[in-house]
Amino acid sequence: MPHADSSYFGPSASKPEIYSQVLSQAEGLLYGQRNWVSNLSNVASLLWHAYAALPSPLSAVNWAGFYVRQDKFPNPNTQGQSQEQQKKLWLGPFQGRPACQEIRFGRGVCGTAAEKGETVVVGDVLQFPGHIACDAQSRSEIVVPILSQGETVAIIDVDCTEVDGFDEADRKFLEELAGLLANSCDW
Repeated sequence: MPHADSSYFGPSASKPEIYSQVLSQAEGLLYGQRNWVSNLSNVASLLWHAYAALPSPLSAVNWAGFYVRQDKFPNPNTQGQSQEQQKKLWLGPFQGRPACQEIRFGRGVCGTAAEKGETVVVGDVLQFPGHIACDAQSRSEIVVPILSQGETVAIIDVDCTEVDGFDEADRKFLEELAGLLANSCDW
């Protein structure tokens, strides 16, 4: 049974310790629950509280959450649209300021990661061609696709108000989290 204590992170823990705790707590929260809405909601909260416990630059994370492939939402308005028209990400569970509700595959950092099926780390979003600025305070971003049967079903998106907010350690742990989510949800 989920418990609020799972989002407590000690003030002196290192980044690897915090991420290890996120993975461990996520496993516990996901156990026995396959609904992606519930699972992504709890993991968005875990990430938000984890980043708040870390020193700069990660304490400057201003958005942590998910976008989910549009066809995972029931919508009769998409009937008759081509496969390309349907390749969109819709806003999923998150923590932070209100965000863009829809992002096409191939557009911005999120759409690029979704289309390529690869993690994208951007040190300075102002230098990323086609960056979509949902929050003008965001300066760096990491986007990790969640893949099921070889295709992107959702993405993890984390924004930071500082340039170069993310590194290879963030990539490694978030990719591990994406794998856990891919295997723990009914996509």
